[in-house]
Amino acid sequence: MLKKCLFPAAGYGTRFLPATKSMPKEMMPIVSKPLIEYGVEEALEGGMADICIVTGRGKRSLEDHFDSNFELEHQIAGTSKEELLTDIRTLIDSCTFSYTRQREMKGLGHAILSGKTLVGDQPFGVVLADDLCINEDGTGVLAQMAALYKQFRCSIVAVMEVPEDEVHKYGVIAGQNISDDIIRVENMVEKPTADKAPSNLAIIGRYILTPDIFELIEKTEPGKGGEIQITDALMKQAQQGCVLAYKFKGKRFDCGSIEGFIEATNYCYEKNHTS
Repeated sequence: MLKKCLFPAAGYGTRFLPATKSMPKEMMPIVSKPLIEYGVEEALEGGMADICIVTGRGKRSLEDHFDSNFELEHQIAGTSKEELLTDIRTLIDSCTFSYTRQREMKGLGHAILSGKTLVGDQPFGVVLADDLCINEDGTGVLAQMAALYKQFRCSIVAVMEVPEDEVHKYGVIAGQNISDDIIRVENMVEKPTADKAPSNLAIIGRYILTPDIFELIEKTEPGKGGEIQITDALMKQAQQGCVLAYKFKGKRFDCGSIEGFIEATNYCYEKNHTS
């Protein structure tokens, strides 16, 4: 079933310059844990232990993070600081990590296509690490979507309602309701103006994709912004078969924006470090 999860992580993170000049935006810490570590934990919870990361120049710290650091670990061995590495050691022991580089920034569709050699011919999850998703009341978003995939066996996108004046930031879907929180996608538009948006249901950075998506991306012409958009390939998939949109349970923080990053930091600090 679902074993692999792809992390597109080659972007420059320009909204956080100068901090991201030499540090990947995925390594930005929410309190004391990098964004990508939250994402890998979510993938593992959803049963996806084969972690595939699409990186770019200047992203070596991502590989170093999911590896042993013998000098550091020797220095803190036997001290109270050692327990601070418990979570990351669990991930390193539980997951396998593979990497490839996206040589050009041509959009999310191209980034996902760059991971084809790592994913192979099987369904897979996709996590955009700067979308931090937390569900205090139960299972994480990717695990919720993995359970849906077992039932429907088709591509699934996570969606949430956003204000009309924010639809231009997202891919937006519309379609037929299967249930209160599942929609069969019939229309999908990348970053529409408010008057052209088919709804206010915005796609966020969680996907489950079937492997035929790669061929569809390969045939997709550059769209909005001259980039190869995953929404265009998914729209083809919806027309030819089935794509579902899922209103997930939990909170989502846009940590690609400074406001969302601060909001997430405050939320996680208050949840974990205050009584």
